[in-house]
Amino acid sequence: HTQAAAGVAGVIKMVMAMRHGVLPRTLHVDEPSPHVDWSGGRVELLTATTPWPTTGGLRRAGVSSFGVSGTNAHVILEQAPEIARPTEPIEEGDRKAAAVAWVLSGQGEAGLRAQAERLRAFMAADLRPTPAEVGWSLASTRTTLSHRAVVVGAGRDELLRGVNAVANGTPAPGVVRGTGASGDVVFVFPGQGSQWVGMALELVESSPVFAERMRACADALAAFVEWSLFDVLGDEVALGRVDVVQPVLWAVMVSLAELWRSYGVTPSVVVG
Repeated sequence: HTQAAAGVAGVIKMVMAMRHGVLPRTLHVDEPSPHVDWSGGRVELLTATTPWPTTGGLRRAGVSSFGVSGTNAHVILEQAPEIARPTEPIEEGDRKAAAVAWVLSGQGEAGLRAQAERLRAFMAADLRPTPAEVGWSLASTRTTLSHRAVVVGAGRDELLRGVNAVANGTPAPGVVRGTGASGDVVFVFPGQGSQWVGMALELVESSPVFAERMRACADALAAFVEWSLFDVLGDEVALGRVDVVQPVLWAVMVSLAELWRSYGVTPSVVVG
């Protein structure tokens, strides 16, 4: 299950259906439900993949996603406009180099300049990496530290001029500097669907802080439910009931929040 991304598979499927002009068959259905009056309208099941009807207009489709926790979403997709493609081949010399961003960061101004100096030395010693390859590596493999700079250029020489400016601490076209502060902490309480049999049992045994808050939650729930919070944590049947799993998830999240607080992680916002 794709959890928080549930529904995106349907969107991807329908985008591909519009792209290729086909209506995919309805999955996991052998015959129409007898509880629906199929003769009362123009709705029908697709028992086989069929060509998308040609109407002269753009193709449109609706995709619905219904979450077990009550979240409902409906997206209307429309066929993308056709892009006019050149009929004549583009000569290599006529291509304009695409702009590439090189992301640099360091712990303090001196660290940022030192990182730029190391990049400058690396690029001087090895001519093989392309600007795009270097940009990808800088963005995807390095930790983002407090002092930052972005060098934007359309080629190796232009990018290296920007790197030189960062290394020297001087301004230059295509170079943006700044500092980043740590963001606020947000605790997100998930909805139904994140539970599993045996969840929280290990923390109950190993963390006194977590266990104490779970006991407080159990006491708070006792007046409203007929089951024991600690007993249902390992009960697959009980966790399948909405009236059980929702309070249980609440108790686990509250206890996890208390555990994080005990380690000095205090949220600015709690959502969910």
